Amino acid sequence: MRGGGQSGVASLLLARLPFFYGWIILACVCCCGFARQGPAVATLSIFVEPMTRDFGWSRTLLSGAVSLGGILAALASPLIGPILDRRGARLILCAAVLLTGLSTMLLSLTQSLIAFYVCFCIARLNFAGPFDIGIYGAVNSWFFARRAIANAVVGLAQMLGLVAMPLIAHVAIAEAGWRGGWLAIGATVIIVGLLPAWLLLVRRPEDVGLVPDGGVIAAAQPGTSRRPEPAFSRRQALRTPAFWLLSLYTVAVYPVQAGISLHQAPHMIESGLSPTTAATIVSAFSFTAAVAGLLFGLIARRIGLNAALAISGTALGISALLMIGVSSPIEGYLAAGSFGTGIGGILTLLPLAWADYFGRNSFGAIRGAALSLQVTAQASGPLISGLLRDLYGSYAIALYLFAGLSFLSAVVALIARPPRPPD
Repeated sequence: MRGGGQSGVASLLLARLPFFYGWIILACVCCCGFARQGPAVATLSIFVEPMTRDFGWSRTLLSGAVSLGGILAALASPLIGPILDRRGARLILCAAVLLTGLSTMLLSLTQSLIAFYVCFCIARLNFAGPFDIGIYGAVNSWFFARRAIANAVVGLAQMLGLVAMPLIAHVAIAEAGWRGGWLAIGATVIIVGLLPAWLLLVRRPEDVGLVPDGGVIAAAQPGTSRRPEPAFSRRQALRTPAFWLLSLYTVAVYPVQAGISLHQAPHMIESGLSPTTAATIVSAFSFTAAVAGLLFGLIARRIGLNAALAISGTALGISALLMIGVSSPIEGYLAAGSFGTGIGGILTLLPLAWADYFGRNSFGAIRGAALSLQVTAQASGPLISGLLRDLYGSYAIALYLFAGLSFLSAVVALIARPPRPPD
């Protein structure tokens, strides 16, 4: 859809659709969000036991690949964000889907720790950086008044992916071993994510004569009920307390998210549960997160983003405490339910908060800067879990630490406030 004539024809066609083209964009982004979960830590957790058994690797070594991939994403995200603002999400998401699918399929050929690190770090870099920036950049460009529910739908799609991917891995591993599991994951990523993004994504509604939430540019008049949208540059955003409080919240919750997600399956197995039960508990957490994310999207602006973020942090803290004493499936499901509630909240609410606080004009650049902190924090979680487990033979100390960070995040959420519009 580049070039004057071609763009004009596209604008005319999309303006005459009987529905808002943003819903097509949302569907494409949901496919990418589902595919994103191929290298998610919850998916990797299904591979921890068979791969460490075959190779004799420690949990710390395996966790290090998640952390290193996150650090690489932290370095890349500030560079990717401005590309989103200039070029849109199509290029970023197509590259992320293709590289993730190929790298996870190549994990089936792993013969050494170095090979595992190279392939998984590529996939994890895409998961933590380009996918996040591209998905939420597209959604927040096409929606404003309906942004909360659009973000919730994207969160739902991602959680459905997080329900499906561990089960796909578990079934494939049972049939063809862990190498077959990685082939199945990589193929699913490419099949689900690539074609919709390649064929249908458009950078912004204004590029085709539309406005966010629906309507055409010619019909959009000033003085309507639409509330004004903030328009911060990255430099202006970095000077606000809101940027750093949202970042502090992020730094507190994401070690918990990644640290528990990766190690929850092996923790359940070490607590006496069967591998099949552990896999279903992981999927139950993902299903709960999907439902919770949708509910948070519906109520976020009614109860306030601050209160919703605080509830999410509190749910994460409760889940960490519940996991310490798990000894039966019902206790595992209760812990997973609380964990899923917290994860569903932060996945829906944090991107919404960044867009609502700072606007969409420089969303990629601002989100890219914040994402460096997020993925660095996220990278620390699995390493903390693995290291403390290897040192003390239990995940209990890590879970107590994660509970403390979660409750801290709830306090930070209640302090944060939207910034005043820039001069």
